[in-house]
Amino acid sequence: MSKACMVERIDTEILIVGGGPAGLATASALPEGTSSVLVHQDREIGQPVRTSGGCWMRDVDRLGLPAELAHPVTCADIYSDYEHLTLDMSSDPVGVLDVTGLYRWLAHQSKAEIRCATKYLRTQREGGLYVSRMREGKREYEVASRVIVDASGWHSSVLKSLQLGAAPVRRGIGIEYEYPAPAHDPNRAALFFGSAVPTGYGWAFPTTSGALRLGVGLIEPDSDASPKDLMRDFLESGGLDRMGLPVPTNFHVNAGILPSTPFAPNLVFGKVIRVGDSANMATPTLGEGIRICIEQGRALGAALGARSPTALKRWERDVRRTLALQYKIGFAANKRAAAYTPDDWDRSVVRMKTLPPEELLRFFRNDFSARMIARRGAQAFGRKLSRTLLGR
Repeated sequence: MSKACMVERIDTEILIVGGGPAGLATASALPEGTSSVLVHQDREIGQPVRTSGGCWMRDVDRLGLPAELAHPVTCADIYSDYEHLTLDMSSDPVGVLDVTGLYRWLAHQSKAEIRCATKYLRTQREGGLYVSRMREGKREYEVASRVIVDASGWHSSVLKSLQLGAAPVRRGIGIEYEYPAPAHDPNRAALFFGSAVPTGYGWAFPTTSGALRLGVGLIEPDSDASPKDLMRDFLESGGLDRMGLPVPTNFHVNAGILPSTPFAPNLVFGKVIRVGDSANMATPTLGEGIRICIEQGRALGAALGARSPTALKRWERDVRRTLALQYKIGFAANKRAAAYTPDDWDRSVVRMKTLPPEELLRFFRNDFSARMIARRGAQAFGRKLSRTLLGR
């Protein structure tokens, strides 16, 4: 073979595809000295931003994330077309994350070599190795690994290449304007439902930098609308005045996609493992998943460090035990909500007013207590809670 036809090959024990929170958290928890490579398609870690960065302050503390990278929010106004509820969240504050700062903080802890501006192309088996093709600029090269982690997000690029899975058909798609809002109450967020965001919802979150993230999201193929068109229509509708939100100026645009499908119980395929959005780990209720990606990514990194199929299977069982039932209930509510009319959402907000704040926050968090599930049974509880919250 001529030198012109030869392709550079890098040998490593573990290849991680994807530099979002799941991939970075996995890399951060690998043992020191582990031979590993993480490839990331963007030029920089944390840019562009593809998530609104919603979390919970208790998880920021529990996961040991830097407090300065999370902005606490203690109040949320919830709107439908003709109803309004002010939700006191002081008992369980939301934390709006500095997404770029957080991802770079995770990258700083990585035990893997990080290669940015690198597009994953495909993987094939060669004996006991996985040989993956990459493109960096105009140059292509291969990475041969014993283990490969699919943290590529909703694309599920590795699983698709190896015919172990496919990208989801049902997806949440959102667009967000981030802009200076010095006069906005930094303790106040907003959520809105109804005609402005059919099949989805809208949000306004204050940030650590004194900006506001104003976004709308919907679910495909439940809706064939464009998030960009929804945002334009919302800005022209007078909704900002009603909600007391400032008009976007000097904004930059964030956009993202995440799966909106049932929980995926199969995470380990021999030495191919999926984590994060590749494994549908965002919550079905609000599509919030950074905390879950970090927690489960770290656990996966530790399991990989054990170099044992038993450790990987134990990790898979632990994820199922933590998420499967919770996500089954949450996804049932997600499906019902996607079909609601503006009138349904008006009735929903009226019913939300009858709930204690703690119970409503549990719903948004996709955190259904064992006592509630045991008392009613999972299926009956899901129907009852969805009817109470969503008006059917």
